[in-house]
Amino acid sequence: MKAAVLRQAHQPLVIEQIGIDKPGPREVLIRVAAVGVCHSDLHFIDGTYPFPAPFVPGHEAAGIVEQVGDQVHNVKVGDHVVTCLSGFCGYCEHCVSGFLSRCISPLTRRGAGEAPRLHANGAPVQQLAGLGAFAEQMLVHEQTCVAIRKDMPLDRAALIGCAVVTGYGAVTRTSQVRPGETVAVIGCGGIGLSAVAGAQLAGAGRIIAIDRVPSKLKLAQVFGATDVIDANEGDVVAKVIELTGGGVQHSFEAIGLKATAEQAFRMLRRGGTANIIGMIPPGVNLELQGRDFLGEKRIQGSMMGSNRFPLDMPRLVDFYLQGRLRLDDLISQRITLEGVNDALEELKRGELARSVIVFDH
Repeated sequence: MKAAVLRQAHQPLVIEQIGIDKPGPREVLIRVAAVGVCHSDLHFIDGTYPFPAPFVPGHEAAGIVEQVGDQVHNVKVGDHVVTCLSGFCGYCEHCVSGFLSRCISPLTRRGAGEAPRLHANGAPVQQLAGLGAFAEQMLVHEQTCVAIRKDMPLDRAALIGCAVVTGYGAVTRTSQVRPGETVAVIGCGGIGLSAVAGAQLAGAGRIIAIDRVPSKLKLAQVFGATDVIDANEGDVVAKVIELTGGGVQHSFEAIGLKATAEQAFRMLRRGGTANIIGMIPPGVNLELQGRDFLGEKRIQGSMMGSNRFPLDMPRLVDFYLQGRLRLDDLISQRITLEGVNDALEELKRGELARSVIVFDH
């Protein structure tokens, strides 16, 4: 099959033919229809988060099931599916207590003594996040995918697999925003816009979107922002406090920077919660004022929106088909696999919401 492979950090992906194994007992072979180009991929491609090369990036995908192992029960051949990087075992303390996204069990991966799922020239090729979606096919564990309605367009369904479930889930699951509460979202890329949309669905009374790119701020208003702040124009924290008369109850940092994570905490009102969705580089420490904790302010991480994706993704599909979730506007451009390196360069500029690779099988 054709895939985009990272052979060495800081180098462009190479489009090449690689081998893919047959499904094991609990594995699913998926023909990829579409995959979003996410900033998380870039963190591993540029070496910010180390991962052994060679590997196939890509994790925000949708496709059609081609084959299943003899012990697979969740999906069947012909099903339309969305994948999720937070695969779960179903047995560990996190899974049995309802926190599927926290699962780190190795049971969804092949063991060291087993044949690799992907290979090239006799050597293993790794799958980023156990998926490796920048390819014509994926071979994954059954508990990293979920079947969805067949009337859902697969290019939009792909976005649900990461950006949408992460942003929406951070609002509704991690921070549990309630109707009427105030929200600020820092960074209006795919995940930030999904957080804005999630806040609107949750009934937030005021939703403040913050970014440096005017076109993204306009898009945030389409997704439900009641107020926008251009981060180029003065003190963001002071503006949020002024707009809300004391700060927000929930803030969401969707960039992954030290400065914006600290801003997310500082713009809280007493009793507020800052949620860090962005991937802050390893070794970076945050500086917070100790006195703020006297006001019962909290700061916490959000891993893939604390999702329970077998439940969440079909519901998000329903929201889209009911006209309650605007996914069409989230796609900035559709490209072929050969355009992936240009899309990754665009991610560094941060001008677009989402590029989606579409396969014409």
